[in-house]
Amino acid sequence: MAKFPHPIQKFIMQLRKLPGVGAKTAERYAFEMLSWEPEAVQLFSQALQSLQVEIQTCSHCCCLKGETECDYCNPTKRDSSLLCIVSSAKDIYPIEETRIFRGMYHVLGAVLSPLHGYNTEQIDIKKIKLRIQSQGVTDVILALDSTIEGDATSLFLKEELQTFPINISRLAFGIPLGSSLDYVDSGTLTRAFLGRHRF
Repeated sequence: MAKFPHPIQKFIMQLRKLPGVGAKTAERYAFEMLSWEPEAVQLFSQALQSLQVEIQTCSHCCCLKGETECDYCNPTKRDSSLLCIVSSAKDIYPIEETRIFRGMYHVLGAVLSPLHGYNTEQIDIKKIKLRIQSQGVTDVILALDSTIEGDATSLFLKEELQTFPINISRLAFGIPLGSSLDYVDSGTLTRAFLGRHRF
């Protein structure tokens, strides 16, 4: 197979670093961008460069924010007695779209994964405890993935926070809306039974 010119190969290698982008998809993206007008390429380049310059991490809750104050830490707009713990800043946006939760967030950065070098030492549990005390938190919601790592992290947080007079809950996992039991795996069905509520 003939090799692409070196600049294209370099760009394809960078594109392949993106999750879910394989060799063929990266090639397709690269050749699509080659056909763009110079102005479009410049706008794309500027938008990419501005990501790490203009987007910052809130020092209080670790959510992403622009150059203004963090909207998720504003006690006049949010209920400071509710604290939702997520593993990644991107997890906040689907929760916000539901318009159900109006409390505050705390981003862990990752879940426990010894294989990837992320242990309990990397979780700033002191910061979470300080927020619970200073904000008068009464409810902590653990919104972590239903995986081995997510389960381990939830158990760790529950044990660390059980001395506080707070309610600790975890998002329910079960049967997706509109699905048939024929297509639900046993693990999901088990969680649905364990997480059932009065009807």
